[in-house]
Amino acid sequence: MKILSVTDPAFAPYGKVLDGYDTKELLGTLEAVTPLPEGVEYVPSQPELEALPIAKQLSDNAYGGMPIQLGWCNGHNTKLNCLEYHRDSEFNCGTEDFILLLAREDEAVDGKLDTAKVKAFRVPAGALVEVYATTLHYAPCSAANGAGFRVLVALPRGTNGPKPAITALNDEDKTLWACNKWLLAHPESAEAAQGAVQALTGVNIDIAADL
Repeated sequence: MKILSVTDPAFAPYGKVLDGYDTKELLGTLEAVTPLPEGVEYVPSQPELEALPIAKQLSDNAYGGMPIQLGWCNGHNTKLNCLEYHRDSEFNCGTEDFILLLAREDEAVDGKLDTAKVKAFRVPAGALVEVYATTLHYAPCSAANGAGFRVLVALPRGTNGPKPAITALNDEDKTLWACNKWLLAHPESAEAAQGAVQALTGVNIDIAADL
């Protein structure tokens, strides 16, 4: 799989790089207070990150005053496994380069997405990247063989919390996996084994050979 940069014009339908933010203190805090597991771990809200000045800047500037949470997704990963989306943009920033596997929500047909539509984008360390609400995404991937990643995940407060108790009114409702989180799983994923809708067709992408 060809791995493009988020500075490439091809990234424009999926998100953008935000200028003007000083991420140095954020990166230092991510490095100091969050682990680097062998697998992938996600924590939606980290108090030390939310106490930083950049937390208010993101809330006021990037989200226009909405209440947000600053968490992280860290570890080692080279596989797609699933794709998710939210009703709002997500902001990411990593202590190391990392790779995002992305597709567009409008590329799904009858609720299913062919993984051949997925593209890979490298995010440079320290760059603050917006991933649009209409962009399907999931856990970051390592940017080099054996390399890990520590990645900020900023989202509206409550996202990825407990799933509301709903009666499904349509097929999209069936993919609601958590608060503000709609999940499309590949049949080979652990999430599919846990009951997530198997909506990804084609190969479960693994970029290990492309690094």
